Amino acid sequence: MATHTVPSRAASGATSALGLSLLAGMLCSRIAFGATQEVASPVAGVETVPLEQKVERPLPILGLMVDGGVPDGATLSAVYRPFSWLRTEAGAGYNMISKGARVGLTLLPFGAGPSATLEAGRFFDGDANGFARSIAGASFQDKAVLQRIGYDFANAHLGLDFGTRRVVFFIHGGMSYVRAQIHNVNEQVASASSSSSSTTVSFNQDPIVRVVGPSAKLGFIFYIW
Repeated sequence: MATHTVPSRAASGATSALGLSLLAGMLCSRIAFGATQEVASPVAGVETVPLEQKVERPLPILGLMVDGGVPDGATLSAVYRPFSWLRTEAGAGYNMISKGARVGLTLLPFGAGPSATLEAGRFFDGDANGFARSIAGASFQDKAVLQRIGYDFANAHLGLDFGTRRVVFFIHGGMSYVRAQIHNVNEQVASASSSSSSTTVSFNQDPIVRVVGPSAKLGFIFYIW
């Protein structure tokens, strides 16, 4: 006679419990893995932002310039800098003889360092006898030709500018064109001629003198706003 083994209720219950435990563990793992992906995805997409970010301040655009040179004399100008590579100026000057005015612009390709400047100005008529006396001495006799000295000028300079923000020091050099009209020439010639001379020299109009020569200047710029 064949013998059949019938599993007990306890063994069957244990098997069912084990299966349910495995199924529950797999479901928990799936849920935990999905939650981790959902949380990690937006975090991975967030860009890291530094706590402290340096903000570059704009350069001051208005300032005052003081410079001295030849043929400019001493000049005080207002400066306007709309861009780091461009500077404009307009001011008044004094050359020990008379007052004058000058305008100009400067190109700075790198904001500082090498520069190129174009300027034009005029010194109005003034009496140069006092200036000549300060050089020649008290024995100097006034000259009629020096009573009205003035000139127009234009500069084309290359140079170096040091500094960019508040204070700039520069040294420029190049060529200048000077145009001057000489007044009272006939009076000067007449006073210098000998009374016994039979030859007379006269001019129908005041002669104009034009000169092109080297020039240079140096100065400071103080930006205030």
